[in-house]
Amino acid sequence: MRKNFKDVGFYPQPVLIIGTYDADGVPDAMNVGWGGLVGGGYVEINISQGHKTTENLSLKGAFTVSFADAAHVVPADYVGVVSGNAEPDKVKKAGFHPVRSEFVDAPLFEELPVAMECTLLKVNEDGNIIGQIQNVSVDESVLDAGGNLSMDAFRPIAFEPAGSGYHVLGGKVGSAFRDGLRLK
Repeated sequence: MRKNFKDVGFYPQPVLIIGTYDADGVPDAMNVGWGGLVGGGYVEINISQGHKTTENLSLKGAFTVSFADAAHVVPADYVGVVSGNAEPDKVKKAGFHPVRSEFVDAPLFEELPVAMECTLLKVNEDGNIIGQIQNVSVDESVLDAGGNLSMDAFRPIAFEPAGSGYHVLGGKVGSAFRDGLRLK
């Protein structure tokens, strides 16, 4: 038997931290609940109007999308529950240390080791933000000996919307583009 959950969207949801600069170059970070890849090389983020991030996006035309990890649950949640409009030192209070992206006019956060650096392509009629990925930045601390992303070192988290919980992702269970071939 199944239980139906309505209006929870993508399940589970990656925890995405959007980084932007305001007109004065002050960094902002926002935890967004809805977003993901759209085709090859594009992201779509749903952010309602009135957020500092939305204002910054229209000013700068650039943003970063960092993936929150298990080590940073508290600051990742903080930047989602506190508005940059109400708290100008939000990034500092979260304990994030911004560094300027080499590819777009937006901040990366030293504490979040995996991020996409994006330029704003458009804002859809429903308010969704579409960005083109210019670079994917991965800190060496989460790479394995072969130079690939180590999920065990990274430990990304997901948001489970029905129970409002954050959960760590981990443990390889298979090999993409290979395991299914056993059924041929």
